[in-house]
Amino acid sequence: MMGRTIFIDPGRCIGCQACVSACRECDSHRGKSMIHLDYTDPGQSVASLPTVCMHCEDPVAPCAEVCPADAILVTADGVVQQADTTRCIGCANCVNACPFGVPKIDLQAKLQMKCNLCYDRTAYGLAPMCATVCPTGALFYGTLEELQAERPGVQVADSFAFGDVVVSTGVAMVVPADKVQWPVPGGLPVVEVNGVDVR
Repeated sequence: MMGRTIFIDPGRCIGCQACVSACRECDSHRGKSMIHLDYTDPGQSVASLPTVCMHCEDPVAPCAEVCPADAILVTADGVVQQADTTRCIGCANCVNACPFGVPKIDLQAKLQMKCNLCYDRTAYGLAPMCATVCPTGALFYGTLEELQAERPGVQVADSFAFGDVVVSTGVAMVVPADKVQWPVPGGLPVVEVNGVDVR
């Protein structure tokens, strides 16, 4: 199925923001976090969800496809890079094209900012910063086989439906086995907290 990647397990996220802090420490981000922690139902639930770039594979990175400056490159191993600072014009086309709402524009710098899977680390076999510090394993870096060995019976999704369009991704989401439907409906993923669907 897929090689080493991030698997997001929303049911394990406790909202501690360790991933956000670790991402901010990366030298290439200049003190800004490329991961977002979203709260699925603010004021009603403490359920949270780490949001990283899903590294879309099919169609190939909508953010890169709409970039008029060719600032967003996709590596040979499928990692969708953050915009090249020498080419990005801050137009926000990528923000509007991303079905997952990942890229953000730094208005002051007029640059696109997004997760690049810590390519400076993962290219050398190291885990992304966010996955190394996650205390609950909500962000797991490895192969599907490694994840299944650690969490027997786990189901993952890497295809998400947005209306009639299905987007296949390089990053996968852990989904409850009894709620699996393929592809997973886009927008908020299937999320359970203590057995209650909080979607």
